[in-house]
Amino acid sequence: MTALNRVPSLMVRAGTASAFAIAAVGGSVVIPGVAADAAAATPATKALQVAASKKGAPYRYGATGPGRFDCSGLTLYSYKKAGKKLPRTAAQQYNKSHHISAKSRKAGDLVFFHSGSSVYHVGIYAGKGKIWHAPKTGDVVRLQKIWTKSVWYGRVS
Repeated sequence: MTALNRVPSLMVRAGTASAFAIAAVGGSVVIPGVAADAAAATPATKALQVAASKKGAPYRYGATGPGRFDCSGLTLYSYKKAGKKLPRTAAQQYNKSHHISAKSRKAGDLVFFHSGSSVYHVGIYAGKGKIWHAPKTGDVVRLQKIWTKSVWYGRVS
């Protein structure tokens, strides 16, 4: 019996179950945009998992976590938890990352939104054209489809 088969029976007995309760009994939780393969536990995939774990955290300009974030605060916090240091702002993070093509992007890479040569937003690539990010005031950390072609990609080394 796989862990996924055990989860529904746990939920029937307990009514609902938190991710922590499921993990405690050896189950697994599937989070969109997060690699489930333990062998894929690179700093990039760990940062992606950290960002996904912050789903629903409120946006606050200048915040770097752990309970509130702005866009670059989320990427900074996520990579810090994965053992990598990033500068504070989206533009500084772009300048510090290794620039890659859209064809080369992988889950965990940074996605930089730009207008001309100015970077104004950053998120963590989740795969399938989606990112985890802290969008704007009044919003929360969430998974969202990339909405523009005006993006650059960066890899944290």
